Amino acid sequence: MSVCCVGCFVGLGCLRWGWKRCTHTGADDSDSWPPATADEFEPVPHLCRLTLAVYEEDLHNPQFPPLGGYRLNPDLVVKRVTYEQTLGHAPPYLIYLDHTRREIVMAIRGLNLKKESDYEMLWDNRLGKHMFDGGYVHHGLLKSAVWLLNQESEELQRLWVENGSCYKMVFVGHSLGAGVATLLTVMVVNHRDMLGGIARELIKCYAIAPTRCLSLNLALKYADVIYSIVLQDDFLPRTSTPLEDIFESIFWPSCFRQFALFAIDGLHEGHICK
Repeated sequence: MSVCCVGCFVGLGCLRWGWKRCTHTGADDSDSWPPATADEFEPVPHLCRLTLAVYEEDLHNPQFPPLGGYRLNPDLVVKRVTYEQTLGHAPPYLIYLDHTRREIVMAIRGLNLKKESDYEMLWDNRLGKHMFDGGYVHHGLLKSAVWLLNQESEELQRLWVENGSCYKMVFVGHSLGAGVATLLTVMVVNHRDMLGGIARELIKCYAIAPTRCLSLNLALKYADVIYSIVLQDDFLPRTSTPLEDIFESIFWPSCFRQFALFAIDGLHEGHICK
């Protein structure tokens, strides 16, 4: 009889947990937060357009502009870096000199389903694998951020100094790029000498639908410079499951990973027919 009672309690507990998970919405996570002010949110649409601009091959003749266009001056794009140039160390990115807003912006694109290097970056992690600044960070994304800082610190420093050492340094990214931008910002804050001694208050990061890349204590520590933008019930930025585990479960077992990547590539190139 007691075993049956225990079974009933366990069953009810599982049903309660399932019900709460199924009815949980994004608003539940932030129902006690104060709403963002208009001034706080004002840069977000502009930076989203800049991030989308990374996907274009020629900004003078854009192929997929959002409604209203990218609203940037292509001649002020200081650098645009592709997969061929990053060699898989980082997603493609661009550096934009925005004189109107007095900002130097590095925008990093999101996950490319066709690129094996993006998946390898996500899978390069395990819980507790990399400790940093008193907390834990995603190992693969940190490696990418370190590579970016080493590659572009001199260029960013030059732009900042040449423009009076008063422009803001803004890092923005989407999805995978948001995780890289977040950890790049953490690196810059801790190595401001590499960018000419820029003040912490001039450094900002906008992570749009970011991958999970920081432990909670680090997220709080850098909350004054890093802003996360999540669209209501977007699953991946809100899940408590590490992203690399999600992708591993999709492509499990590991021997199927190469086949899955090949299949994705074939679908994009039209090699696989219905």
